[in-house]
Amino acid sequence: MRVIFFLLAGFSAIAQNDFNTVYESGNGNQTATYAETIAFYRKLDAAFETIEMREIGFDDSGEPLHLVTFNPDKVFDFGKIHQTKAVILINNGIHPGEPDGIDATMMLLRDYATGKKKAPKNVVLAVIPIYNIGGALNRNSHSRANQDGPESYGFRGNARNYDLNRDFIKSDTKNTKGFVDIFRLTNPEIFIDNHVSNGADYQYVLTYIMTMHHKLGPVLGKYLNQDMMPALVQDLKGKKIESTPYVNAWSDTPDKGFAQFFESPRFATGYTSLFNTIGFVVETHMLKKYPARVKATYEFMVSAIEFTDLNVKPIQESRAKNHESYQPGNAYPIKWEIDSAQVEKLRFNGYEGAMMKSDVTNGQRLYYDRKKPFEKDIPYYKAYKATKEVTIPKAYIVPKAFWDVIDLLKANGMAFRELARDTVIEVESYKIADYKTTPNAYEGHYLHRNTSVTKTVEKVTFTKGDLLFPTNQPGVKYLLETLEPEAVDSFFNWNFFDTVLQQKEHYSDYVFEDTAAKLLADNPDLKKAFEAALAESKLRENEGDLINTKSLHNSPEAQLDWVYKHSPYYEKAHLQYRIYRILD
Repeated sequence: MRVIFFLLAGFSAIAQNDFNTVYESGNGNQTATYAETIAFYRKLDAAFETIEMREIGFDDSGEPLHLVTFNPDKVFDFGKIHQTKAVILINNGIHPGEPDGIDATMMLLRDYATGKKKAPKNVVLAVIPIYNIGGALNRNSHSRANQDGPESYGFRGNARNYDLNRDFIKSDTKNTKGFVDIFRLTNPEIFIDNHVSNGADYQYVLTYIMTMHHKLGPVLGKYLNQDMMPALVQDLKGKKIESTPYVNAWSDTPDKGFAQFFESPRFATGYTSLFNTIGFVVETHMLKKYPARVKATYEFMVSAIEFTDLNVKPIQESRAKNHESYQPGNAYPIKWEIDSAQVEKLRFNGYEGAMMKSDVTNGQRLYYDRKKPFEKDIPYYKAYKATKEVTIPKAYIVPKAFWDVIDLLKANGMAFRELARDTVIEVESYKIADYKTTPNAYEGHYLHRNTSVTKTVEKVTFTKGDLLFPTNQPGVKYLLETLEPEAVDSFFNWNFFDTVLQQKEHYSDYVFEDTAAKLLADNPDLKKAFEAALAESKLRENEGDLINTKSLHNSPEAQLDWVYKHSPYYEKAHLQYRIYRILD
């Protein structure tokens, strides 16, 4: 038996040496290129029946995305996998200048496949080796100006210069469309996205973002916050890796306190949480040496895998129960803000920060003194509260003309049915009351914000082929976040409905003057409302003790426009949001 044991041990050592990564073979400050990464996984796929590599979707550069799966049972049908096991999906290289996860995951799958590390019994690993291939191919040594190693790396923007970690809800890129296919196929219980941080200096090599437990849901969020995350932190501590929540302190030093990162659905874990998937973003610290960062990333993944392996049943049960909270008629939060009344004390290991004279500019600069480390309690704002809620409708109706929206809903697995005939349905209808637009381009859009609506209940005629999306389905949160125009990352706010913001028909003042006079003469109620609006405008001026030349009272042009917009001549399509809610 001892002979067999030594033979197996020797085989494992030989196998591991045969599968050394570029990182392990180099000087400790080098990361694999895209070609080297894919070649490594192909080699694992050829050598081990427990590993399968396949192509799913494309990067904007035209290169295929890959999914690498490790399963000791040698089963790669995810439908069958979910009958007995949980899935952890690991995403690497969304920002290829932050390559720690690329190298750490290569070693992790190799270690499981060769037997160096004991494989989980109840967990299957699914890995995207490099998600931003175009960025990885744009290799350089300077774009991460604040980062200590590796020697060369990829670029943050993809082949079309999109930041892919802002694209998940809007899906402008082929990368995101491919990710959606992978995510739907794997349907992971846990999602891990590996990054490197920017920002303040502190003692930690490893920080993390966990899915906001309030947004994740009452059951699954509670499990994450009270059971899983504390266990991971403690397990890492046992490995002598201290960790802390992502240091979201940009305008001040961390010792003043900071808040939990707000992950709206444009971000990876904000998107995955819409499908009741627990998400983690690993954020190693940019100023720490590359070997320490790779090791910390490796160990975080191991801790998450081992916890999930021991807790598959409660995770899956919490996931199922969480969905039950989002039923038609229930309230759903679409806007959040920090609840400053619920401040926690976070034990934090930092460095004293101070201002000193700049050697470059004629001003002051921030300086962290690593000779003055500290450990103390700081304010941590972890709780968010809802500032706007909607009632979950029974269904949404999307007119077939909005095919771009429909394509995204279908791609994300939303169940629907087409209307078989022209039909009159009583619906809740939104009119866009107000919105603000960013003055500068952001990820290919001029993003709207602070959107508000007015709503009415009316009967609307829909045509054959219009689509009805019921909310009693697993993707209910995706429907709400995209189709409610006031939601932070709604399709409205991402400019999918900008055509309704523009009037298509207008009038000539000198012609409409006669029409407006006749409208007021023939419609006493309209005239009464017009006079009331004028009186209110004048009252507001008097109360403010100021004269606003653009107010209704002082502007003949505005007065004529008021009559026009309250007449049958004003187009109904202007500011009319074209997605409708069925309440009953």
